[in-house]
Amino acid sequence: MAPTQAEIDRQMAREREAYEQSVAAGAPHAHHPLRDYPPYRSSALRHPRQPLVPLAVRQDPDAVELASPAFGGTDVTELDHDLTRQHRGEPLGERITVSGRLLDRTGRPVRGQLIEIWQANASGRYAHQRDQHPAPLDPHFTGVGRTLTDDDGGYTFTTIKPGAYPWRNHTNAWRPAHIHFSLFGSAFTQRLITQMYFPGDPLFARDPILQSVTDEKARQRLVARYDHDLSKPQWSLGFHWDIVLDGPTATWIEEGR
Repeated sequence: MAPTQAEIDRQMAREREAYEQSVAAGAPHAHHPLRDYPPYRSSALRHPRQPLVPLAVRQDPDAVELASPAFGGTDVTELDHDLTRQHRGEPLGERITVSGRLLDRTGRPVRGQLIEIWQANASGRYAHQRDQHPAPLDPHFTGVGRTLTDDDGGYTFTTIKPGAYPWRNHTNAWRPAHIHFSLFGSAFTQRLITQMYFPGDPLFARDPILQSVTDEKARQRLVARYDHDLSKPQWSLGFHWDIVLDGPTATWIEEGR
């Protein structure tokens, strides 16, 4: 029988208390979550239990491509960053502009890097055959985009604000609205994945994935801020979100470090 939200809330409170006690006792701040965070139930089943297997890249340079993602079959086009213009009609929902910079630990821009996003539509449903959530699909919104960072490390996407959706972690579990970000470096193996959230979401405290980031400051770095200067008159609301790759202000990455 799946646990209730109240049971998951108690588990998250215990994990948070244990973390705060460890920091008070002198342990360093943990900017990334445990790989097996108990309230996020599936993490206990899929996190690595054995040491990673090194690839013999020097002996066989092609070996790295056997277990790595691909950038896609075509170049990035000017339509790829605007998810509202990829189909014949207008998608439903609240149009938003998401913009920010990709930075290293010293605040320097990371130029020419591929950023990909994917997300649910305004009803909280992904355009994916495995998503059987009984919410409507939008024929004019696929929910995927990509762009390259400019010389200042900047990126911009125009999209639709995603809706919350249910998931099967526990009874009456709902995920806060979020956008998945994938960041590529200069090689296939340099890929990082994270999530961006929207300010003031009432589901934050009840979401085991977000709460697995037990450090409050690290958790807040996953939340975009509303930026009125990014908003476009009669067109879209603006949200600003910088991504920091490493260091003490690093953005949480799903795989940890």
